[in-house]
Amino acid sequence: MTPWDLSADDDKPHEECGVFGIWNNPDAAALTALGLHALQHRGQEATGIVSHDGARFHSHRGLGLVSENFGDAKTIAGLPGTNAVGHNRYATTGDTVLRNVQPLFAEFEFGGFAVSHNGNLTNAGQLRRALVRRGCLFQSTTDSEVFVHLIATSLYSTVTDRLIDALKQVVGAYSLVALSDSALYGVRDPFGVRPLILGRMPGAGQGGWVLASETCALDIVGAEFVRDVEPGEIVVIDDRGVHSIKPFGRAEPRFCVFEYIYFARPDSIMEGTAVYQARKNIGAELARESAIPADVIVPVPDSGVPAAMGYSAEAGIPFELGIIRNHYVGRTFIEPTDQIRHLGVKLKHSANAAVLAGKRVILVDDSIVRGTTSRKIVEMVRAAGAAEVHMRISSPPTTHSCFYGIDTPERAKLLAANNDVDEMARIIGVDSLAFISLDGLYRALGHARRAAGAGKHCDACFTGDYPIPLLDQAGNEPRQMSLLANGN
Repeated sequence: MTPWDLSADDDKPHEECGVFGIWNNPDAAALTALGLHALQHRGQEATGIVSHDGARFHSHRGLGLVSENFGDAKTIAGLPGTNAVGHNRYATTGDTVLRNVQPLFAEFEFGGFAVSHNGNLTNAGQLRRALVRRGCLFQSTTDSEVFVHLIATSLYSTVTDRLIDALKQVVGAYSLVALSDSALYGVRDPFGVRPLILGRMPGAGQGGWVLASETCALDIVGAEFVRDVEPGEIVVIDDRGVHSIKPFGRAEPRFCVFEYIYFARPDSIMEGTAVYQARKNIGAELARESAIPADVIVPVPDSGVPAAMGYSAEAGIPFELGIIRNHYVGRTFIEPTDQIRHLGVKLKHSANAAVLAGKRVILVDDSIVRGTTSRKIVEMVRAAGAAEVHMRISSPPTTHSCFYGIDTPERAKLLAANNDVDEMARIIGVDSLAFISLDGLYRALGHARRAAGAGKHCDACFTGDYPIPLLDQAGNEPRQMSLLANGN
């Protein structure tokens, strides 16, 4: 019987991975595992840790969740050392197989080197073909391996110079955490699309330094937030301390706006903005833009909860948990027949009829991608007796695919790319549908409107304004590369 992975039918965009690194701590592997636990939402398909004990590198990588791979003392004991890097993976294309699991590790003439990558290289196909022609042998189908071969073929002598040489050849959105024999590296692309932060463990020099995708990973290990790694910055951490290198030309930062809407954990702080409060602000702005008489505000759990709270407070309409999420659903070994696929949403969500029956309901969710899950949830709410069902979305319509490290379908499968709002409402079966405006989203994040210059985010999924060239894409309609597992 073929196992059915429920996540395959999840009608949400997905982050591709989370990265973590720690320098100079005797519990490096254990703390890395804890950090990866906090970053589990950024990737659930595979995980790995590489540690260094001063003489040798040690690695453990596996498919599945962090708890399934690093839940026992024996595994952690097999990763000795005071320095480590870790990775959680969510793949967009290519098989979820062990050879694609990060951190990737290679032995060079200068010693070992492990790298964890969050994002997507938009010229990885071109680089890969050129490297293969030079005789490079690729062991994975991930674009991250391009970094390894560019470092290997660099003519520079030091590890740092080889890394800079490699970075100057790649194009895309990326954050890297890498570990050599003598240093821990943190890197963000010149546009700063993907997040990366620097933290410090208690005890200053005794406790060491931490790099992570989000501040929630610092919280779980007891580290203090120091600062964001800047766009286009390379942070080098070694026995002398922390050093900053900025080898790229200046670019206007374009941090991914979807981190605030959906991807980041609500208790994280992104680029100085508290994610939880940002989502409540977005919900309040959504209520101001698209108010409608109703009896109850109901979030689509879990990601719709903060925005629904903000909507409820602004509209003066009660907030209720009218949909209950089952948090213990993962893989099932039920045969994936059409009937079972149709019932799959009920394994994840249940209608709370006591809240919904006879009520005019406003459902608040963060996004609509294909619309399949939205339609099933609306049917479920109506079946529970709701008198009216309206839907409000805390992001603008998703009209374009992402090529910078987020898993979204090709544009032809995006509901908003092919239908206006009225037609979308008809398809998902609601009495009314409204999205926050693009300017409203920016207002909720503290800007007057979307404008060029300071404060502008990467919002290509809503606008088609791709700030980084899509060099591997052919024709006018970009498509995801079929051979490379983007970002991881």
